[in-house]
Amino acid sequence: MEREREGFWAFNPKPLPRNYRIPQELAAKLDEATGTVHRLGGVGLLLPNPHLLIGPHLRIEAVLSSRIEGTRTEITQLLRAEAGETQPAAEAAEAQEVRNHVVAMEHGIARIRGGFPISIRLFREMHQHLLRGVRGHHRDPGELRRSPVWIGGENLNEAVFVPPPPEKMRQALNDLERFLHEQDLPLLVQLAMAHYQFEVIHPFLDGNGRIGRLLIPLMLLEREVLPQPLLYLSAFFEQHRSQYYDHLLRTSQHGDMAPWIRFFLEGVSRQARDAEKRTIRLVELQQRMRDALLEEGKSGSVLRLVELLFVAPLLSAPMAASRLGVSSPTAYKAIRELEERGDLREVTGRQRHRLYEAPRIFQAVYGPVDAGSETN
Repeated sequence: MEREREGFWAFNPKPLPRNYRIPQELAAKLDEATGTVHRLGGVGLLLPNPHLLIGPHLRIEAVLSSRIEGTRTEITQLLRAEAGETQPAAEAAEAQEVRNHVVAMEHGIARIRGGFPISIRLFREMHQHLLRGVRGHHRDPGELRRSPVWIGGENLNEAVFVPPPPEKMRQALNDLERFLHEQDLPLLVQLAMAHYQFEVIHPFLDGNGRIGRLLIPLMLLEREVLPQPLLYLSAFFEQHRSQYYDHLLRTSQHGDMAPWIRFFLEGVSRQARDAEKRTIRLVELQQRMRDALLEEGKSGSVLRLVELLFVAPLLSAPMAASRLGVSSPTAYKAIRELEERGDLREVTGRQRHRLYEAPRIFQAVYGPVDAGSETN
């Protein structure tokens, strides 16, 4: 901590180490985490239709990363909002925050696949999407902060943690950007350090945690370690929220990165296994349902509707017609056929503005990975 000219104390992070010597006790953790990520990458290569199946992983991440920041939206509420259902104002506002998270990540994925590097500029672009039209929209979306901020306490002098002031913040960000382009360290160790550094730099007035957590899957995608953005750590961080924040704070206080890196690697191992099992479950259910529908001689519209349900297992008929590019009667006919099979059920009880849920698909997509799924 250093005292600034204005009189308050602030943390000014040192440049990230380029020659970090991995402690012996971390070597086994690193090997384990690296192995789980490579296995997940192998599963990702088996996806028959990747763009349909990465959506569920992204939506889980959006809900849980936003929950860490205090948003209470559940998966079902997010899906209902995406299906166009009118919600109470407070719920709608929170659901929009989560939807923005999805849009920000999708923007980042598209930019990386287009050859754009992970950079301060990309963070700013994603941040603009994240805060557009929601709580925090007045806090300079897409702009680096130009004033001091603090975490905890009522003011700068009473704060639990004060990130670097703007001038030193920019210096630290420039070093972080250079660090992200280097490849001297094992990637997962580099990722742990980069996420820590982004969080303590705190470059935006709002949304730092969410952007910092999205850095993880984007970097794995950019380095081609994963063929699809399948690994997200917010589920682990949300489950161990107090430890997450404690590790970040203690690393700043004591300068020893080993405990934080160990915690990070544990999260990688756990979430990579979760993503691997979830992906296999999705692929297997998709194939079983497709085979059964083909055997029954179902139309192409029905087959395409089932594919859509893996992205949106709760939808309306107009949403189905729009996304499939078919007429309303065709969409309603496909929905009725899946209702007759028990693959869809109407969940509102209304005569108009109905919503339909695919229970087996919902369980496979969003249920706990150890809960199993139906096989018929």
